[in-house]
Amino acid sequence: MTKFFITACCILALHVAAIAQPAVGAKSPEVTLPNMTGSQIKLSSFKGKVVLLDFWASWCGPCRRTMPGLKSLYSKYKSKGFEIYAISVDQDPAAWKQAVAQDATTWTHVLDSQGNVANQWNVRYIPNSYLMDKEGKVVAVNLSEEELEKQLAKLTK
Repeated sequence: MTKFFITACCILALHVAAIAQPAVGAKSPEVTLPNMTGSQIKLSSFKGKVVLLDFWASWCGPCRRTMPGLKSLYSKYKSKGFEIYAISVDQDPAAWKQAVAQDATTWTHVLDSQGNVANQWNVRYIPNSYLMDKEGKVVAVNLSEEELEKQLAKLTK
C-alpha cells in the first residue's frame, strides 16, 4: 500500500479501495490500536460513555490548534461520561509521543501508523472526528467546538 501525507493542508492520501465513512446513526466499527505503552485499546471499551473519535497527527497545525478547546471540553464533561479516543496517523511514534506531551492532553491516545483504521473510516483529511453516543452510534461528524459542546451537554445529561 502506498501512502503519503501533505502536511500543509493536512490531507491524507491513502491509496486503497474506497470504503464508506460510517454514517450518522450507524454503529461505529470496532477499533483496536496501541496506546503509548503498547497496550491494545479497544474503542468498544468505552461503551456507556459519549466518545469523540479524533483523527489527528503531530505535524498537522489545524489538529494541534484544536487541542486547547478539546482540553477545556474534556475537563468539563469527563466526569459526566465523556471520553476522547485520539487516533494519531503519525508514522513516527516519537513525534506522536512528543506532541501528546507538549499538548499535555490526558485522554486516550492511540497510534495508527499504518493508516489501517483511517482507511477503515475513510478518513481523507485531518483533523477529522466522529462523536458517538453511549451505545456506540455515530451522532455527528466534524463538529465545531461550539457544536461539540452543545452535543455533549445533551448527550451527557
